[in-house]
Amino acid sequence: MSRFVEGCDRRQIALLPDCLDDYVTEDNPVRVVDAFIDELDLAVLGFAGVVPEPTGRPAYHPSTLLKIYLYGYVNQVQSSRRLEREAQRNIELMWLIGKLAPDFKTIADFRRDNGEAIRAVCRQFVLLCRGIGLIGGATVAVDGSRFKAVNTRDKNYTPGAIRLRMEQVDASIARYLRMLDTADRQEDRVAELRIARLSERLEALRRQMRQLQVMEQAVADTPDHQVSLTDPDARAMATNGKSTGMVGYNVQTVVDAKHHLIIAHEVTNVGHDKHQLANMARQAKEVTGANGLTVLADRGYFSGEQVVACEAAGATPIVPKPLTSGAKADGRFGKQDFIYQPETDTYRCPAGEQLIWRYNTVEHGLTLSRYWSSNCGTCPIKARCTPSKQRRVTRWEHEAVIEAMQQRLDAMPDAMRVRRSIVEHVFGTIKDWMGRDHFRTRRLANVRTEMNLHVLAYNLKRAVAVLGTPALMAAMRG
Repeated sequence: MSRFVEGCDRRQIALLPDCLDDYVTEDNPVRVVDAFIDELDLAVLGFAGVVPEPTGRPAYHPSTLLKIYLYGYVNQVQSSRRLEREAQRNIELMWLIGKLAPDFKTIADFRRDNGEAIRAVCRQFVLLCRGIGLIGGATVAVDGSRFKAVNTRDKNYTPGAIRLRMEQVDASIARYLRMLDTADRQEDRVAELRIARLSERLEALRRQMRQLQVMEQAVADTPDHQVSLTDPDARAMATNGKSTGMVGYNVQTVVDAKHHLIIAHEVTNVGHDKHQLANMARQAKEVTGANGLTVLADRGYFSGEQVVACEAAGATPIVPKPLTSGAKADGRFGKQDFIYQPETDTYRCPAGEQLIWRYNTVEHGLTLSRYWSSNCGTCPIKARCTPSKQRRVTRWEHEAVIEAMQQRLDAMPDAMRVRRSIVEHVFGTIKDWMGRDHFRTRRLANVRTEMNLHVLAYNLKRAVAVLGTPALMAAMRG
């Protein structure tokens, strides 16, 4: 045994016991958690219970519970029951909260009751990072990702899902009826038992069909024609893989290019990103205070109205425009092959003809102009242009904004590669920390609070990795 490293005798008595502070090194990130929360004015941020009640049992101070949660999320422990156990056995957590041990109900209630205040803490840390120079504020990337909710797919109902389940139940009923007919032709004891079992199964299937009919009406009565039983706010969302949809939430983030810190985020239950660009750009502009903020996003964010609103907010968007026309797929010229000439308000077609303005119209609240030429009938390349009598081109009143954005994108051919390198690994990191089941709470407000804690933990760990514990603590206290 002398050739092995030996531990201490469990029964050895120490005359001078070890100090708890000796177990926490000076560069331990738990010291950053302690320093950050101690510098916060929790009353101003909106936390309940900062001023104790004059009567009744003494409560835990909000800073104690906030430290527990932030430490837990930094170390990938999100369950209130697990946090209760960690407070009783984890030396770092004992050091952080002075050996207090609140029960899991107290811990869980704190997260539920202080959602907006926790969001304010998350924002406060972003402003701290901005103040110490960790946020560049020149280029940001926007992206969204689907996160699983507590609700399973079997507990989510849409018109298509109900229709599919009804067809399956109908097929099962028909199959059991055929089996019942076969059993009726037999007269032994086994056949009688089988008939009883088949009859019970048929009755269960008929009950299931009646429940589906009731749910079909409930789905039809909801605004978005969708019902989730476990988490009423969760929604079915499509993903890239075939037949891999999930029931969950759509998390939006804005990540700064300098050190990949999340400077703004939002949780929605809308399954697409089309209407999120301007909102996220405004949040990023507010946080950074930058005059020339460039916002990178993928084609899922493209919307003419959103691009215009983004520029109105003082941000410069770079978003690829999806090719939705079927002309290119059919081997014909697309709209991009027609050159707009602003000095004459005309388009020049690939054959050199001029498409002149004809009239304006309003569709879906958008003012559109129509252009076409009168010479399409004699054009030698008409077959490559349109099967109709004339090739008509539509121009939106703010089309110049979209064209200017396309020019910026053409001048930055690696824009989407840069976007991916900035933002996509952030989602991968956070999902890896969250584990197989992403969110643990129900309802949109609680899920947002949970995401605030994840973002705060991610930013804190990122800041520690960039500056180191001593420098970050000095910046907090300076």
